[in-house]
Amino acid sequence: MNHKNKLNLFDTVMLVVSLIIGMGIFRNPVEVAKTAQIPSIFFLAWILGGIISYLGGLTYAEIGSRYAVKGGFYKIFSYCYHPAFAFMVNWMIVISNAGAVSIVAMVGAEYINPILMPESLQNPLGIKITSIATIVVLYGINFLGIRLSAKTQNVLSMIKIVLMGLLILTIFGNHETPKPSTNLVVQTWETSDYFKALALSFIPIFFTYGGYQQTINFGTDIENPSKNTPKGIFIGCGIVMFLYLAINYAYYNVLGIDGIANSTSLISDLAKVFFGETGSKVTSVLLFISVLTFVNSSMLTNPRVYYAMAEDGVLPKFFSKQNDKTQVQEIALTVYASFLILILFFADSFKELLNYVMFCDSIGMITSAFTIFILRKKIRENVENLYTIGFGKVLFPAIFIVTYTLVAVASLYNNVDNLPTAIGLFLGGLPLYYLIKKIMPQHEK
Repeated sequence: MNHKNKLNLFDTVMLVVSLIIGMGIFRNPVEVAKTAQIPSIFFLAWILGGIISYLGGLTYAEIGSRYAVKGGFYKIFSYCYHPAFAFMVNWMIVISNAGAVSIVAMVGAEYINPILMPESLQNPLGIKITSIATIVVLYGINFLGIRLSAKTQNVLSMIKIVLMGLLILTIFGNHETPKPSTNLVVQTWETSDYFKALALSFIPIFFTYGGYQQTINFGTDIENPSKNTPKGIFIGCGIVMFLYLAINYAYYNVLGIDGIANSTSLISDLAKVFFGETGSKVTSVLLFISVLTFVNSSMLTNPRVYYAMAEDGVLPKFFSKQNDKTQVQEIALTVYASFLILILFFADSFKELLNYVMFCDSIGMITSAFTIFILRKKIRENVENLYTIGFGKVLFPAIFIVTYTLVAVASLYNNVDNLPTAIGLFLGGLPLYYLIKKIMPQHEK
């Protein structure tokens, strides 16, 4: 078999790391600190989030091993439920993924614009200009081919890991951890208040931990997918968990819980305390490089969902075409990049879009994780090098599903205005599916 244009294990690990670590870890601890208010809830939320996300990683590793096909995150719904349901979920997820990537691009622009843009563009317009430019440049890189995209991804991912490692070293600096102020800590909390704070903290935390499930979109684009997809998810998730917990401790150690909650530029504040003004500017540049990594990984994964939907006949056939030389789905990639730019003009605020994205993601994660039980009945010994969870094969996926159900409820509780739009978007996919099937000429599989 020719592996020239396939992703090896190292590529897969770096892809997992890139899919998870966007800009969320450099911004979302602010939201977690505001909600948690006390260090014990702050760290408990991050630890539980990491453990539950790792259980999700195990779940999707088995799903990817049992059903290794291109555009797998769409295909598992079609195979396990019904093509109409697959369309409903993925039409919603395509929008939420674009929203997540747009959030990352905007946060990255917030960091780089003070260095890159003139004073007149230190505003929301300047942020949108930088975000759009980022998307256009990475669209061009991805258009050149999957191997070049993977190599670019590997280099940028290593830069990101080194960056986080340097910031984690602030733990060893000679400074005293600031104590919480009385105006932030609630003095009269009851048990229900702790559970509420923990549940609401999961919204930004799972946004920060999510992304590993998109690895199954690559299917046979990965060398020996039934073996390398699980390994890539294990190693990648392990790296991310360590980095996240360590850097959150660094935030707390240098800034304190108040400093985190009140920060407008978290990493810059951290670097400024430890490295001074010059270090803060260098960090902003490196953070922008990490944005390039995340956006690039999304352009590698999401067009493959369009590819799978075209194979099912719910998108025009040309979405399933790819350049034989570069192995790029050129039309699907172009549509996705255009969609990213469009979403930017509807992102009124970070928190509002985050809640909307997390509800859509939660629905997709709950229903896709449940397919592990269906796949176990449909696909058994006939899969080469099949990976299975083993111990906890029922308990681990169940914990993951229940927790994401809690996140979906919490995200709606935190922003009730999203409920009609989110539910309407999901249910609207059903008539749209049958309309497309009716008016679009059918093509041979």
